[in-house]
Amino acid sequence: MSDYRKAIKRMDVSPGDSVRILRELQEMSQNDLAAATGIPQSTISAIENDRVRLGVERAKVLARALRCHPAVLVFPGWDVEHESAA
Repeated sequence: MSDYRKAIKRMDVSPGDSVRILRELQEMSQNDLAAATGIPQSTISAIENDRVRLGVERAKVLARALRCHPAVLVFPGWDVEHESAA
């Protein structure tokens, strides 16, 4: 018998939400992230508010600045047990 329970998904997180959450956890402002990535602050705001699609290339740049894997930003709700790669 296992001593742990699998986490329950309590909410959906969009790519924009994941950018905002990781940025805030690292105590960065949108301006700080813009300076670190070269992506305009207005674009970062639009990404975080889901008005602009993140895209793979932007995800790579943001992931370097946020010190995470780009997949964390592009696929924040991925459930490997329930979704097929096909």
